[in-house]
Amino acid sequence: MDASVRILHNVFQGETFGFLIAMYFYLTGLSAGSFIISTLAYGFGIQRFKPLGKIGIVLATLLLLVAPLCLLAHAGKPLRAWHLFVYLNMTSPITWGSFLLTIYPINCIIYGYFMFKGNARLTKIFGLVGIPLALMVHGYTGFILLFGKARALWSSPIMPVLFLVSAMVSGIAMMIIVTAIKDRFFTGDRKINKDLIFELGKILGWTIVLDLVLVVCETVHHLVSHREAYEAAMMMLTGSFMPYFVGLENLLGKIVPLSVVFLPKLKKVSWYIFASILVLIGIFTMRCNVVIGGEALPLF
Repeated sequence: MDASVRILHNVFQGETFGFLIAMYFYLTGLSAGSFIISTLAYGFGIQRFKPLGKIGIVLATLLLLVAPLCLLAHAGKPLRAWHLFVYLNMTSPITWGSFLLTIYPINCIIYGYFMFKGNARLTKIFGLVGIPLALMVHGYTGFILLFGKARALWSSPIMPVLFLVSAMVSGIAMMIIVTAIKDRFFTGDRKINKDLIFELGKILGWTIVLDLVLVVCETVHHLVSHREAYEAAMMMLTGSFMPYFVGLENLLGKIVPLSVVFLPKLKKVSWYIFASILVLIGIFTMRCNVVIGGEALPLF
């Protein structure tokens, strides 16, 4: 065999991203979801969601401050992060993401400041400004994967939308858990606002339905696409990632919670908390499946 051929076939499969990037995607999704929920009352005036406003913005800000640490740890040389603001490539989603990761948390802090100060007009303004920022901060992560055309699992036009919808799913689930904990342990009467929990559960159910529709569409897209995309889909459906994709991400992370929130017999706070925990596990598994699974197949 020719020596050049031997060298070509001895190139080992490398990992571009990994667990830290999956965690970064997960945290930014939680932040975006909780921020948008916080604006339901303070941005759109839906008063029954007012108890979620301050919780949502605090969580959104904290999560967005932690998430970039995963990026810096993954980069290996965090002291060079300033290069992203000097050496610009305006066609790269990473350049746009660097500025969004700076502007969005600043907007969160300003929005939260006016909220706690009781300035309704400025709270509404910065809340509405923050919605597209939140969507872009998490949406650009889907575009980063979409541009990795050599990775069949990532090369899907549905990827950015799927990331945004799953962010809402995880954000709502987190708010159900946090709201129940706050009401139970940090209020005077320790009475859980069941109506609010059940309303969030209803919204959670319909966002899960939308998420499932997108997952089915993306899977079908891979199955009818080129050979590498087909192999990526089969890896998820019947291969090494089947327990994580079929079992954890979709069965336990979506189907079971969907059954809980739509079955009248299970309309209890404890069941909704259980369903929300499963959702958070499922969405985190989804991030790992996409990031790590996308790099599991060899490049052809």
